[in-house]
Amino acid sequence: MDNENTVSLIVSGDTPHEINKSSDLPDLTQMLAGRLATSSIAMYKRDVKAYMDFAVSQGKSWLEPQALIDWRGHLVLGSTKSPNTINRMIAAVKRIIREMAERDMIDEPIALKFHRIRGVTTKSLKKRLKQHSRTKITPEDMRRLCEAPNTSTQIGARDAALLATLASSGVRASEAATLTWEQIEKRGKGYVIHVIGKTDTEPRDAHLSPEAKKLIDAWMEHRNVLSHYIFTSFTTRAANPTPDPISETTVWTIVKRYAKQCDLQWIKPHDFRRFVGTELAKKDIRKAQKALGHRSIEVTARHYVLDELEVGLTDHLY
Repeated sequence: MDNENTVSLIVSGDTPHEINKSSDLPDLTQMLAGRLATSSIAMYKRDVKAYMDFAVSQGKSWLEPQALIDWRGHLVLGSTKSPNTINRMIAAVKRIIREMAERDMIDEPIALKFHRIRGVTTKSLKKRLKQHSRTKITPEDMRRLCEAPNTSTQIGARDAALLATLASSGVRASEAATLTWEQIEKRGKGYVIHVIGKTDTEPRDAHLSPEAKKLIDAWMEHRNVLSHYIFTSFTTRAANPTPDPISETTVWTIVKRYAKQCDLQWIKPHDFRRFVGTELAKKDIRKAQKALGHRSIEVTARHYVLDELEVGLTDHLY
């Protein structure tokens, strides 16, 4: 093999394959279909592409384990990414390598070498952890935030309905963006949303407050187009609504816009989910676990209950 941009790998059947260093990504959509949500697959594509570009810039094949080791060093020394982000990116590459080995696209010993490559420790890069990575929202601040949109306008009506949905249901940004009418069910005096999240094997019920449902209905009165989706986008310059759903990025933009107006600029869409978990856990942490769709209650307790010891809590213990 004379091309310096190729590397010969022996896969099952002892057949040599030439794999170009600068080749395109494998078909990750097909590879991960039915196993990960669309938003997760998009993240895998982004992370693996970043790794491939680095390998090419170093004159290495991205299928050489040493390239991943070098990339890990580059992410530590050449970027300001948090340890959690670095480990997520490395894990994405390792998973794709494992998937390729299962499909006999690369030899198993190579996949095993990738598997043995470790990530970074949080302790070693703790200074990179963002101060506001998990922002606690008080009920008072959540009220201010949800009432920030001007509901007399079309965009304001949509945004108010979206914020109230996030604040009362705890659904993810991607789940809210693609919410449809069929997913909302009236149950007794209240409402639930049937959600299939990235870790769900079957629909779970997420609560939707009557206030949020009322705001959704008000948004529908403003919207003059029919759509299968509830939260739809607008044309350029926000002139007219379209039947197309908003994107996850748009959910981020909406939340950040009103958070900044309320001087709560650190708030992100996922903080709404933590708000629901924290408030429900005050009553019953298992209800918080069920509402958020977590398989493990430890996940709920560790990442979604932002409680603090009250001042004076240990007074008069003896």
